[in-house]
Amino acid sequence: MDGRAGRSRDPFWADRRLPRSDERARARARRVGFAGFLVAVALPVLLFHGLVKDIAAEFRLDLVYLVAEWAPWALIAAGLAFAAPVVWSSGRDPDGRWYPRSRNAYAGWASVLYLLGMLLGVQVAAVAGTL
Repeated sequence: MDGRAGRSRDPFWADRRLPRSDERARARARRVGFAGFLVAVALPVLLFHGLVKDIAAEFRLDLVYLVAEWAPWALIAAGLAFAAPVVWSSGRDPDGRWYPRSRNAYAGWASVLYLLGMLLGVQVAAVAGTL
């Protein structure tokens, strides 16, 4: 090894192609990850589109209004933003250039922020009486 963390790039391994089953598994991981991301984007839109439309109709620059009514949607958006690099890297080589080094941290933040936003969205919907 040359002192770097991870596997060394031996010329034998650099030119070696993956077995066909591994290529299929990686392609399937990419498809499943992308489909899951699309479902995560569509779910709040389908569940809360009327509520968000009503909240946006009463827009005002008030701190309580912004925090109480827009925080769930900001948390969902932040969760999806953290999920984007995780979805992008699914099925890719962990030693690759575009693979995020802190992928597990991104996945953790994505799931926590998204779930917190969804739970707060349900709570806002219950208070508004749209459930």
